[in-house]
Amino acid sequence: MTPALTALKALPTPAEIRKKARSLAGRSSPALTNAHVHLPPNFSAFASVAEAVERASAERCALLGTSNYYDFAVYAEFAARCESARVFPLFGLEMMCRDEPLARRGVKVNDPGNPGKIYLCGKGICRFDPLTPTASAILGGVRSRDSERMAEMARRCSATLAERGCPIELSAEGIIDALVKRHGSPKATVVLQERHLAQAIQEALFAAIPAGERLARLPLLLGGPCKLKDAQDAVGTQNEVRSHLMKTGKPGFVPENYLDLAEARTLALELGGIPCYPVLADGASPLGQFEATPEELVKNVKNLGIWATEFIPNRNAPAVLVDYVTTLRRSGLTVTAGTEHNTLDLLPVGPSAKGAPIPAELIPIFWEGACVAAAHQYLSAHGEPGFVSADGTPNPGYPDAESRIAAFAALGQAVLLAFRGD
Repeated sequence: MTPALTALKALPTPAEIRKKARSLAGRSSPALTNAHVHLPPNFSAFASVAEAVERASAERCALLGTSNYYDFAVYAEFAARCESARVFPLFGLEMMCRDEPLARRGVKVNDPGNPGKIYLCGKGICRFDPLTPTASAILGGVRSRDSERMAEMARRCSATLAERGCPIELSAEGIIDALVKRHGSPKATVVLQERHLAQAIQEALFAAIPAGERLARLPLLLGGPCKLKDAQDAVGTQNEVRSHLMKTGKPGFVPENYLDLAEARTLALELGGIPCYPVLADGASPLGQFEATPEELVKNVKNLGIWATEFIPNRNAPAVLVDYVTTLRRSGLTVTAGTEHNTLDLLPVGPSAKGAPIPAELIPIFWEGACVAAAHQYLSAHGEPGFVSADGTPNPGYPDAESRIAAFAALGQAVLLAFRGD
């Protein structure tokens, strides 16, 4: 048994959890949840797994969900720390994939800059140690392609900066070694991301250029006007590095070799999870065609064979958030909320809307979605059918979506209470 699942297996049996769920009928008690953060060695606001869990515990978060890219070795430590803090660990992953028919039609989905590119998550995964042969093959291919891409991007960015008068030491291998030193992560678990490369470039630029010269020199080195107003703004500089060196058409850009959508959905299911669509909504301006209205989004998500959705609410205006979340939920889709924490900005663990708290009517919906995911993970870990079947179709043991969601939400609440010892 993977150490990450030890605490789940130690909970009361499914029969006992179902009994507890029946006793809670009609008595939902929403608590704070965050179903989507990234943990080191992914690019993360948290310096360590310990910091993430400690902050969640300090905010009285009942459930904390991981969404790491393509390596899950850190999940054992995450589970152990969550057990000690009595914060339920929801295991997940995030993937980048592409749908060619949508790309050919120029349809933007939940990436504002790339038609056909789709971010997809898996919620409540439990078969990641060991991996199934299919999951292992998919993950191995992704990691190999990503590693080659990041090595070439590092080479191109380094060459560009040298041509513009600022030679710096930069290689994918060196960045990985620095991450291992920074986070104490085994080298084999590091999946290099664009944000890691941007951070390494920013740190090298700061080391090479005195603060008093940066605002003048950075536009020349990066190849265009910068929005920076503070020479010490590390996060802002990293964003400028990505915009000027790494995006499509820029000198450090290397095209991504994506999973296709079917592969990504298969990977989430092979890991035992629920495929989940992250909604961007007004996080892009203008809205992408795929998400142009809540009703259009419902139709499109269901056409993908996906029955769970998620928001990173700090991207969304409160009124837009209410419109999209309530429409999705009325349509029979579950909805969760998270924060990502995939920049260096150390935000609260509790999600919030753009410039405002989460609207009150959405709190029970986000709680319900988190409970459904927790119930799925718990039942799957015990070898029982979850919220979706192995092929991704909704569990057929319920007459309709509402009864299915209600049953899993009640089970999930019972699981979370049992995990906390209540």
